[in-house]
Amino acid sequence: MSTTAPASDAPFVDFDQVWLAYNEELLAKNVFAVEDINLKVKQGEFIAIVGPSGCGKSTFMKLTTGLKMPSMGKIRIDGQPVTGPLKISGMAFQAPSLLPWRTTLDNVLLPLEIVEPFRHQFKDRRKEFEERAHKLLESVGLGGMGKKFPWELSGGMQQRASICRALIHEPKMLLLDEPFGALDAFTREELWCTLRDLWEAQRFNVILVTHDLRESVFLADTVYCMSKSPGRFVVKREIEIPRTRELDVTYTKGFTDIVHELRGHIGAMRKSGAVINQ
Repeated sequence: MSTTAPASDAPFVDFDQVWLAYNEELLAKNVFAVEDINLKVKQGEFIAIVGPSGCGKSTFMKLTTGLKMPSMGKIRIDGQPVTGPLKISGMAFQAPSLLPWRTTLDNVLLPLEIVEPFRHQFKDRRKEFEERAHKLLESVGLGGMGKKFPWELSGGMQQRASICRALIHEPKMLLLDEPFGALDAFTREELWCTLRDLWEAQRFNVILVTHDLRESVFLADTVYCMSKSPGRFVVKREIEIPRTRELDVTYTKGFTDIVHELRGHIGAMRKSGAVINQ
């Protein structure tokens, strides 16, 4: 079997008729958490997934990272079938979950200590890795904070460090599950811009799960809406707002029209099913 990299026009994420039931008993009863997921994400694309609570957004993330295997269907990431946990992805969640006994620098370095091939190289390349971590921290406004412990950082600073930790091993894909949900509005918007700048500089793939429709429209190339459980994609909305997007765009009519359109789709899904809008 060839392991060559996929052509540039091949999808980076490819879900082909994916269904998931959480156990054999539920499968026998045809009770699925997500159903008939068909998705093709281009190389370097930033997508956001929105939908009502309990619709299967987090389940989709587990499938994408290989933490869950589908009951039916096939998943390919970067041209290869997903058969287990991926090493080419980084993840950040709503809670930064930094280890309180480690400094900010050591928290950021953690993936390099545990993920191959870096784990076996860590001792010999530690100085190089530390320089990489310092550059990342500086790029998100945490220059000089490497020696601080998590309890010495604000919530926004902790989330910046968490994103650095997710990117330190230079993954091809970043998965974000409500990463800014616990932050105040001002800090949240600051971090939108931080993430925007990191993505525009490196163009890794991003999958963002969020309840914040403004966040999804500001950051993503494409927004997908999931139906209520069992989750499936029922709306696909390409965001044609030019980049680089500044926060001022969130006050324009074109921006708010898209947000209201998505809110209307989700409101309708709370009451009934829908078909995908291409």
